[in-house]
Amino acid sequence: MSSDDAQQAETGAGDRDRTVRVVLVDDHRMFRTGVQAEIGRTEQTGVEVVGEAADVDQALTVITATRPEVVLLDVHLPGGGGVEVLRRSAAMMADPERPVRFLALSVSDAAEDVIGVIRGGARGYVTKTITGTDLVGAIFRVADGDAVFSPRLAGFVLDAFASTDAPPVDEDMDRLTQREREVLRLIARGYAYKEIAKQLFISVKTVESHVSAVLRKLQLSNRHELTRWAAARRLV
Repeated sequence: MSSDDAQQAETGAGDRDRTVRVVLVDDHRMFRTGVQAEIGRTEQTGVEVVGEAADVDQALTVITATRPEVVLLDVHLPGGGGVEVLRRSAAMMADPERPVRFLALSVSDAAEDVIGVIRGGARGYVTKTITGTDLVGAIFRVADGDAVFSPRLAGFVLDAFASTDAPPVDEDMDRLTQREREVLRLIARGYAYKEIAKQLFISVKTVESHVSAVLRKLQLSNRHELTRWAAARRLV
């Protein structure tokens, strides 16, 4: 989002007669800072950022302490991913008096990521290409109980939930965390560890740890077997 988007957000939300309290959950500090700078000008946008978190445990601590109306949640987080935050926040989401609602805000537009967090209880899913204006609008809509999706992502949800035939469950994939799935796809596409580390903003050692975990969980011996496994499931 650009500074122009921020100005548009201010113009579009300046007439709000209430404030929505928001927590930002994302493992990239600079991204959190950017979102805070653009939408957190409460007098103009009507959004008050009351807390931030970089991983699953921090998220649960901050959400429990602040009880925001909306949580902007990244899908890929250390400690189990956004789905784990949702799982551990079930009671707060179900609170009839002060429900905490979740809006996924992620760089990923993968169908399994979208479906995973919606099944987990999120009220919507938008990508990080969203403008400041639209993000403020999405926050207010989710706070009001509406469902919000980036246009092309809505089809994933319709395909998964509007049909009487539920999509098949892949028990092997379900064993992997969101970050492990991300590393799996990049390994299967032929990326070197250093390239993966650079793309995901993590260390090479962390990449190695994720690969080891994936191989162990899937009972595979090496990256060649892993690549064949991923190709068979059309994950490459």
